[in-house]
Amino acid sequence: MRASNAAGAVKARSGTAKRLEAALRGKVGKAIADYSMIADADRVMVCLSGGKDSYVMLDMLLSLQRSAPVRFELIAVNLDQKQPNFPKHVLPEWLDGLGIEFHVIEQDTYSVVKRVIPEGKTTCGLCSRLRRGALYNFAGKIGANKIALGHHRDDIVETLFLNMFHGGRLKAMSPRLLSDDGQNVVIRPLAYCAESDIARYAKTRRYPIIPCDLCGSQPNLQRVRIKKMLAEWEREAPGRIEGIFRSLQNVVPAHLLDRALWDFNKSVSDA
Repeated sequence: MRASNAAGAVKARSGTAKRLEAALRGKVGKAIADYSMIADADRVMVCLSGGKDSYVMLDMLLSLQRSAPVRFELIAVNLDQKQPNFPKHVLPEWLDGLGIEFHVIEQDTYSVVKRVIPEGKTTCGLCSRLRRGALYNFAGKIGANKIALGHHRDDIVETLFLNMFHGGRLKAMSPRLLSDDGQNVVIRPLAYCAESDIARYAKTRRYPIIPCDLCGSQPNLQRVRIKKMLAEWEREAPGRIEGIFRSLQNVVPAHLLDRALWDFNKSVSDA
């Protein structure tokens, strides 16, 4: 009886994982279609950090590549920033089993950040800029015309509040945009995916996760506080994060206060 129950549990877990994979794949496919992220003959550089989000992104893109109506290439790229104790063997071993083209870039941004940022101050801002620059440069070297990043729905909503609370701007993350240097198109295939679903799927896949705190825990990050705030809102009113996300897709500029978007000198009858 116990063996039968165990077999049934394994089968149920497998079914749950398949349903979750199908749901994530559907959301990734819809985001790609809605925002024209990938076209025929694209060469997409998939940025891997070793975290759950980038693993899931690569898996979903590989799955879609097999059945997509357009042909595109995927190249996995990881940036070794020379952080202490970085397990540099993990990603190459994982990627070897997938049989796709991959590269590991080595650039000591860690030392730069430690030299420039005073002890106790947040390092993520400078670190991300240096990382972005290295990845953009490498994309040009390998002829990639798209750069895929693993930001998900919750990241986009958190960024909205970070910019409002600390930058005085109504700004989030675009699912597809041209980089500041005008040379790269950045795409975010996980834009429609909830972090909780990504985490659940990653657990079923047992990815070899590389922790994101290799350069030291930073518990006072504003993003951490925003994440806690949103989690509390979601507990009080399930679906609130999704509602906030949908509002980013339904913007009414004339009902905001930005004079660059709306000519308030017009009379109401002229509007």
